[in-house]
Amino acid sequence: MIQAVAELFQTGGVWMWPILVVAIFGVAITLERLYQLLFAFNVNGEKFFSEVKRAVLADKVNDAIKLCDEAPLPSIVKAGLIASSRGADHAQRAMDEAALQAIPKIEKRTHYLSMVANVSTLLGLLGTIFGLIVAFKAVAIADPGEKANELARGISIAMSTTAFGLIVAIPIMMIFAYLQAKSTKLIDEIDEYSLKSLHLIQSLDASKRGQGE
Repeated sequence: MIQAVAELFQTGGVWMWPILVVAIFGVAITLERLYQLLFAFNVNGEKFFSEVKRAVLADKVNDAIKLCDEAPLPSIVKAGLIASSRGADHAQRAMDEAALQAIPKIEKRTHYLSMVANVSTLLGLLGTIFGLIVAFKAVAIADPGEKANELARGISIAMSTTAFGLIVAIPIMMIFAYLQAKSTKLIDEIDEYSLKSLHLIQSLDASKRGQGE
């Protein structure tokens, strides 16, 4: 497979290099996004909320805050817990502000993968057009041997650039779809458990007010 791609690259001419640069850009984004979404930002929401709830109900808000790291969901809950000492309204505003900062980090750069797939396909098409131009020019050459060589070279460029562009675009589009689905899942989980955490803070605030009265 690797040898076939290498041979394809050699026969594709100069247009293969821009496609390769775009492919490297796509791979870099893919690796960064996979790391962030699968490891850095991926939190077991149910387990995390259960531990926070246990600490809050035991009136150990500081312990609950210590459970929160820099991942989007814990950072949003942490903002609410820190502000909870000033009341549920302050906690809600703090969580809303934290969400505005955290959620874009989940979606960051993923949309570039769609662009990478489109650009690699278009570059492949551009290489195809260039190859066809070479092939058509070969028709005007008088020498039969040279004509055959140039015609073969033009067709080779056209087919190779198209194939290489699609080889880059198809997996990138599949990865883009996966990352989009993963991002949506993380955001839905953030919405669910940040809302549950807010309700927990509100009930705690109401309980403290009731005791104060």
